[in-house]
Amino acid sequence: MEKSSKAQFPQVGIGVWLFNKKGQVLMMKRHGSHGAGTWAPPGGKLDFGESFFECAKREVKEETGIDISSIDIVGVTNDIHKDESKHFVTVNVKAKSWSGEPNILEPEKCTEMGWSDIHKLPQPLFLPIRHIIESNSFCACGSGKSFKDCPNKPPL
Repeated sequence: MEKSSKAQFPQVGIGVWLFNKKGQVLMMKRHGSHGAGTWAPPGGKLDFGESFFECAKREVKEETGIDISSIDIVGVTNDIHKDESKHFVTVNVKAKSWSGEPNILEPEKCTEMGWSDIHKLPQPLFLPIRHIIESNSFCACGSGKSFKDCPNKPPL
């Protein structure tokens, strides 16, 4: 990535993994931002002075109407979106508890939403989601295993 004359710094993004009782993950098709046309769980940018968990709660509520709790950090990725000249450090969290019915509340940011089997995630995946899977730090299926050891790992 080329350096500009203006100082640039990475931003912090939060990705929130939500699973239903069938073990499916909530995925949203991005629109109107970097990574448009790719799929990712709900999430967004960390605001100044906000904790990771506060951001996760706010973003999921704003995007889907769902209230989340019992949140754990499951991995961190370093995501350089070269084509869009953006750099994010993405903190991936998993909400173990949530309530409400998901709805698209920000149609300018999301065109589709649905529950996906972890081993059949919609394609193409948003760069931070590809990175968390490739990092082998965890498998989002909830097995507690690393990605390489997970029996339900999704295709990349």
